[in-house]
Amino acid sequence: MRVFDFLGVRTIKTGVAIFLTALICQLLGLPPVFAVITAIVTLEPTVSDSIKKGLVRFPASAIGSAYAVLFIALFGNSPITYTLAAVFTIITSYKLKLHAGLLVATITAVAMIEVVYDNYFLSFLTRLGTTSIGLIVSTVVNMFILPPNYIKEISENINKLYKNIGEVVQSIIIFNKKTPINKNRLLLYLDKQIIKTEELIRFQKDEANFHPLVGNKKQDFYISRKQINRLKLMVYHLTNLKNLSLDNLQLTSDEQLLIENAVESLAEHMIHETDVDLKVHEVSIKRLMQTFWLNNNVMKYESSDGHLPNELILLYELSALIQLASEFDLVKNSIKNKEKAVQNQNI
Repeated sequence: MRVFDFLGVRTIKTGVAIFLTALICQLLGLPPVFAVITAIVTLEPTVSDSIKKGLVRFPASAIGSAYAVLFIALFGNSPITYTLAAVFTIITSYKLKLHAGLLVATITAVAMIEVVYDNYFLSFLTRLGTTSIGLIVSTVVNMFILPPNYIKEISENINKLYKNIGEVVQSIIIFNKKTPINKNRLLLYLDKQIIKTEELIRFQKDEANFHPLVGNKKQDFYISRKQINRLKLMVYHLTNLKNLSLDNLQLTSDEQLLIENAVESLAEHMIHETDVDLKVHEVSIKRLMQTFWLNNNVMKYESSDGHLPNELILLYELSALIQLASEFDLVKNSIKNKEKAVQNQNI
């Protein structure tokens, strides 16, 4: 495992794909360079992506090879041949929407010019053959050698994101801030982390078409999808608080203290996993919200555009954050209990 961690799974798989591709070409008496290039660029994060993009790269490579042969026949090995082969390959691939094959097709077209001397049709078929070998080998390697498994990374990302959201809660919901906080930067960071994790979930979903998840892995995958949705909702509620000025709220000192305690407990629990009964804070915030709604005649505070007062917005968003954190913890603790039960059975 240390070797895998040091080199990286994808690096190892790329090396295996290169070796097998070059070996097969050597045994068949074919030039390996184009096949190796194809094998390198076709090794995608998932088997599904390798196949999908391979189906695009093959015709794109055929187009590049055809243009290379055509312009060699017309102009020989000259600067105009390189230029026309590359430009026409790019234009044709773009028009046919073979965007994933643009790079490998252009490289194939330019590189072929140097090695084609006669028998243009045979050279064209040779390029197609070596391209096919690279595509097939890289896909097979991706499928059977250290097949992609993102479940562990997804779980780690979700737990890290949960802590990061706790830090942002602690940074954004602060009364009497002495220094300004770049809320947009904090929320943008959370959005990027969510997008990255959702991409891994998409990879794992695509991979399940070729390596079906079984038992606990399938359950873990579904749980991860639900947890990331909860985290997205938490970021959404934080975003609603982004432009809220906490220093101008009409709150008593006791009400402000209650909110501060709830925020601090929520943040500490999310960041450091402190033992806190979030339900108590959720109930307190909801009661305060109901009290504020009834006692302060909310309608008179409403602006002409129908917006609710900032006090209610703060209380509602904070209540939603606490509820989502409670739901997240419920699932997280359930997973931990199952893991402990499995460990006890194995002892």
